[in-house]
Amino acid sequence: MNNPLNRLRTHKHYERGLSMLKLVSLVGSTEILLKGIGFITGILIVRLLPVQEYAYYTLANTMAGTLLVLTDGGISNGVMSISGKVWKDPDKLGTVLATGLDLRRKFAVITLIIAVPIIIYLLLLNKASWLTAILIVLSLIPAFYADLSDSLLEITPKLHQDISSLQKNQITVGIGRLALTIFTIFIFPWTFIILLASGLPRIYGNHKLKKINAKFVNTDQKPDPIVRKEILKVVARILPNIIFFAFSGQIVIWVLSIFGNSNELASIGALGRFTILIGLFTNLLSTLFIPRFSRLANHKRKIVKLFLFFQILLVVFSCGVMLLVFLFPKQLLWVLGASYSGLSTELFLILLSNCIGLIASMTSSLVGSRGHFINPILVICMNISTVTVAFFIWNLSTLKGILYYNILYECIFLIMIYSFSFYKLRQISE
Repeated sequence: MNNPLNRLRTHKHYERGLSMLKLVSLVGSTEILLKGIGFITGILIVRLLPVQEYAYYTLANTMAGTLLVLTDGGISNGVMSISGKVWKDPDKLGTVLATGLDLRRKFAVITLIIAVPIIIYLLLLNKASWLTAILIVLSLIPAFYADLSDSLLEITPKLHQDISSLQKNQITVGIGRLALTIFTIFIFPWTFIILLASGLPRIYGNHKLKKINAKFVNTDQKPDPIVRKEILKVVARILPNIIFFAFSGQIVIWVLSIFGNSNELASIGALGRFTILIGLFTNLLSTLFIPRFSRLANHKRKIVKLFLFFQILLVVFSCGVMLLVFLFPKQLLWVLGASYSGLSTELFLILLSNCIGLIASMTSSLVGSRGHFINPILVICMNISTVTVAFFIWNLSTLKGILYYNILYECIFLIMIYSFSFYKLRQISE
């Protein structure tokens, strides 16, 4: 019988579409579970840590994120772009991975030498004692050690779309972090203890990631000077951009930690918990779409089609998040507790900034997965100009002022990355 259902089943793209739908459902449901675990953990920390301790926690977490960005320095971009070309060859893929890991370890030493004094200084500036500052720095080491290789070790299973193994590992780490947080926070409501509870499960997860990689790569490969040269070419093109982004991307925290006070610092950290809504979608796209985009043959029509589809997904999701925040601000803030109940406007502003940033950063990652990176000098000049303009319009030492600046910056960067992306798409041969 030639009914619509039969025609659909016999369509040439039916099996492929069904397979993709199943994969999206699997990844999406697991990501919801992962983010749910992370959200519960985060809310426990917000509610049970004293405001002063949560200010330290926000500052330490921000610095840890900056450290990881600087330690990467564009290495993961280089490894992804090269791996996308040799992903079916275990020996070549193993060589690329080994070279990337070797480079990351060397970058880590330099980064730590520079960053540790800065972390201690900012903590002391926010009224932490010397003992507290040193304990917080030491507590960051387990997570930093694991993160040195996490993002690189995830590239191979993503390229081979071994998503279930990757997500099982992430769930184990998430549950471990939640369990340790619950076990410790009621007895020891201190920042360094909570950071340790977060970092230790990630070391175990890192060990499991190495086993997952062994299914696809030859793990006995050594760093290769030719591959190192190729990765460093990518690093050289985007490292100035990354260094600048590492600090400018968290300018809200940096400015408040220097010119603001602990209450504002804690408030921005607490509101940031809702960016988990965005992180859920970011991980989904990073896991499913960006590796597939990286693997595409150089056919203009297919590349443009997937690029535009990607943009539609980003815009629709961002609009959904902002509608949720607009309709239910009081209910969302209730989750954080009474200390943060009067921040409706700030909640809207921070998520608006993050949604615009989501579109810009994911589009940048998309084109970057094919080896195209915007000139960092343009981005740096743009950011300096934006800061200069914002300085005369808003008071950048207040929470609202810095959030307005952040929105302006993300809008300008989005325009730049779209212009660059469409320029590169036009250059592709038919």
